[in-house]
Amino acid sequence: MIFIVVKFPVKPEYADAWPQHVAAFTEATRAEPGNLWFEWSRGVEDPNTYVLVEAFRDDAAAAHVNSSHFRAALDTMRPLVRRTPDIVSTSVEGADGWSAMGELRID
Repeated sequence: MIFIVVKFPVKPEYADAWPQHVAAFTEATRAEPGNLWFEWSRGVEDPNTYVLVEAFRDDAAAAHVNSSHFRAALDTMRPLVRRTPDIVSTSVEGADGWSAMGELRID
C-alpha cells in the first residue's frame, strides 16, 4: 500500500472555500481503481492548513499522478497555496487498509 500525507498551506483568503476548490479532484480520485481512501482535514492549530491523508494499492499510485484530474488539480491549487506543500509518501508492506489501535481498544 502507498500511504501519503500532504499538508497544504492555503492562503487565508481561500481557506474557507478550499473544499469546494478541490471537490472535483477529490471525487475523481476517490473513484479511481486502487484508491483506498482520500480524506481531507483542516488544521486545528492553523485553520489555513489542510491535511490530505490518502492511500492507494501499490499498482495504482502511478495512474493517479498521471491522471488528467491530478494535473488539473495542481493547476487549481497552485495559486491558492502560500508555498510548496509538505509530503510524506511511503510504502507500507503487507497492509491494505486501517488496523485497530491496540493501545486504545474498546470492547
